[in-house]
Amino acid sequence: MRNLVTALLVFCGCAAAADNAAIAIRNAKIVTVSGSVIPKGTVVVRNGLIQEVGENATIPGDATVIDGEGMTVYPGLVDALSTWGMPGTAAAGRGGTGRGAATPAAVATPAAPPARGPEDRPSTTSWIKAADEIQPGDKRIATARGAGFTTAAVWPTRGFFAGQGSLIDLLTGEKAGEMVLVPSLGQYISLTRTGGGGMGGGFPSALMGMISYIRQIYLDAGHYQLVRDAYAKNPRGMQRPEYDRALEGVLESKRILLPANRWVEIDRMIHFAAELKQPTIYYGLREGFEDRSVKYLKDANATVLVSLKWPEKARDQDPEADDPYRQMVVREKAPTTPAVLKKNGIKFALYSDGLDAPRDLQRAIKKAIDNGLSREDALRALTLSPAEIYGVQDRLGSIEKGKIANLVVTKGEIFDDRTKIEFVLVDGNKYVPAPEPPPAGRGGATAPTDPNGVKK
Repeated sequence: MRNLVTALLVFCGCAAAADNAAIAIRNAKIVTVSGSVIPKGTVVVRNGLIQEVGENATIPGDATVIDGEGMTVYPGLVDALSTWGMPGTAAAGRGGTGRGAATPAAVATPAAPPARGPEDRPSTTSWIKAADEIQPGDKRIATARGAGFTTAAVWPTRGFFAGQGSLIDLLTGEKAGEMVLVPSLGQYISLTRTGGGGMGGGFPSALMGMISYIRQIYLDAGHYQLVRDAYAKNPRGMQRPEYDRALEGVLESKRILLPANRWVEIDRMIHFAAELKQPTIYYGLREGFEDRSVKYLKDANATVLVSLKWPEKARDQDPEADDPYRQMVVREKAPTTPAVLKKNGIKFALYSDGLDAPRDLQRAIKKAIDNGLSREDALRALTLSPAEIYGVQDRLGSIEKGKIANLVVTKGEIFDDRTKIEFVLVDGNKYVPAPEPPPAGRGGATAPTDPNGVKK
């Protein structure tokens, strides 16, 4: 019996040692982002964290050593606004007092009657957290990893108050809870009506009504907070306040995301955010290149997320039709927005905006570089800048001792057309990207590959 116990202890010790084994990438070029480039150095990873980094980093005796000769190590890319891992968007029902729980869009539900006013909480699911909705098996996660992304700020995006975003690491085949770095980043707000109104429309049906509704929600939330605090301080003789999950979700959100594409929208949303008195990040920025946009953003000391989905001519458009001049200008100038923002000292990060295929993401980033953004600034806008915007620069966005081991190892410069991503580390887990199939019509069909890549 004693021998059996001893054997089990030895086995468990060996298993624990295997689980804690280090990975060392040596003789590689290391782009730290937060500091100087190390021309030839070593990164040591253990327990999902960066244990050592430097020219003379000590390699532990139990480490799996990877020869990085001819390779470059970068911090894992961060998508600042994404839906990777999110299920079919929840149906936006009525919200406030617990009636009409959100259900997946794939489930057929009776259409809600048209909303009569703000008390019906139309298109509001502010209490939903992306962290509670994550689907680790989403094939887009592996696809994004193939482009070098290891982390994403993911958000519900349907409705006026769509829900709270979460920061996740792009792991595959793991429990959803293991992916979550920050459960609640803030509240995603849009000005597009989706669902909840039926064929009969209802409140709000115009932009002015939508803005008024959002304003009213924050007025309601302020009053709700006062009543709730007063009751908590001295409940005796006071009627118990009714629980309102929509307002609870709004109050829980530490910041809001507001849409701002055209210069006039940028101006409008900056004034609206000042009225709401909420820390705000503006997303879209299709016309961020405009002098007027730059002035508004600088005056407000604004932080913005720039969409990588650059405007293009509609594919089904009549080739003989003349484009409005303004559309032509926006298509030409939109990719200059990141360079313009950088030149003017405006804090920004880039986000995928529905681009999932590595070649599409690569092409979009390269377009910003071709339009004046330096490679160094493009890398920062996809690593340390989003980490700083969401307040997680102490654990993500650069290659530093003690930070999460999210790394991308390449042959070639990361944004070059012919660069090959050798592997990525996410929380110290190694993934080798599956080969990307050629575009349709170029080279014919290819043998199917594992969409999740190879995890070693």
